[in-house]
Amino acid sequence: MKTALGHLTYCTNIHAGKNWTEDFEILKRNLPIIKKSIAPDQPFGIGLRVSEAASLQLVNPVILTEFKQWLQENNAYVFTMNGFPYGDFHHTVVKENVHRPDWTTAARQDYTIRLFKILQSLLPLDMDGGISTSPLSYRHWFTSIGDADRAKELATLNIIEVLKELHTIYVESDCLMHLDVEPEPDGMLETGKEYITWFEDDLLRMGVPALMESFGLSAAAAEESIKRHLCLCYDVCHFSIGYENHEAVLNELQEKGLRIGKIQISAALKANLNVSAAAKVQIKESFGIFNETIYLHQVVAKKSDGNLIRYPDLPQALDDFEHQAVEQWRAHFHVPVSLKEIGVLQSTQDDILKVLELQKKQLFTNHLEVETYTWEVLPEQIKLPVTQSIINELDWVIKASLPLKNNI
Repeated sequence: MKTALGHLTYCTNIHAGKNWTEDFEILKRNLPIIKKSIAPDQPFGIGLRVSEAASLQLVNPVILTEFKQWLQENNAYVFTMNGFPYGDFHHTVVKENVHRPDWTTAARQDYTIRLFKILQSLLPLDMDGGISTSPLSYRHWFTSIGDADRAKELATLNIIEVLKELHTIYVESDCLMHLDVEPEPDGMLETGKEYITWFEDDLLRMGVPALMESFGLSAAAAEESIKRHLCLCYDVCHFSIGYENHEAVLNELQEKGLRIGKIQISAALKANLNVSAAAKVQIKESFGIFNETIYLHQVVAKKSDGNLIRYPDLPQALDDFEHQAVEQWRAHFHVPVSLKEIGVLQSTQDDILKVLELQKKQLFTNHLEVETYTWEVLPEQIKLPVTQSIINELDWVIKASLPLKNNI
């Protein structure tokens, strides 16, 4: 739906379909209920998650036409997609396999190009479209700097092939689409600084001559094409876990002419550890409740000297809970954005409010997507039926998007 801050949707990776047939049935069952509550009198946007298996079905013109007709009948539209998880995302152990296959493979490249062909067919004529994707790979798969550098180079070359496709589509049809790279904890690109460094030192270095040769562009035109079609997916949860200064990151991106494809509105878990021994016991027990086996829940601990300790998953962090001089924990668990307090724990909801306030001051994207996908593994005390959960999330964001508040 169109809001003052851009087109707002939720990501359908919340739903547990294994193929397009299941995905479509789930959409038909849930979306009309959500739309009736959130946007009964206006078009409703969808942040579509399509797995590899589903994409092979949906790319079929007959099936795609059927979906487009359903969208029209339900006054809905697709403007952004989630191309990060390639395979099953529920009811199986995902963990670091969410990155597999990574950008070093032809499979990831082919899958992403297929998604863009689908999105081009679905995208409203007056809108740009984006697909979020993995931050190249999972950093712990590489045991040496040399291995990581070679993987980064191969991943970058594969991404450049996708950018060539997007450039061709833009020139031939004036359809603007962008690949939105999503830094996350323990990704090969984890922070805003790492993303910017990769963009300037690797993507532009290899991409500019590649586009010049393929399309006869000047160096300036090639660079502009890359900056048009490769954007950042600003997942608020991920940047919050790393204690990043949102305003500083956004300002640096703007100064360098780097664009943001979409804001993924999401919240992490956190807790301040400068508390009594009894309170710390409760905090550890509470984090333990979120220690489930499906997804990675990286933890970043902040010490009193400002240094960070990064743990690859909650079990390792819990084993080191008594680490000295740690002031705060933040954990990669996408908790409901509408909750600020979760028992003795908190969420990084304030980070979302900060990013939305920055968006109010100067729109830096027109795509906003709520991405809380952990409903099935949430503790029972904060779990609601999925449609009501999505409605609550979207309603909270809509209210948070109202005029500027002086206390943020």
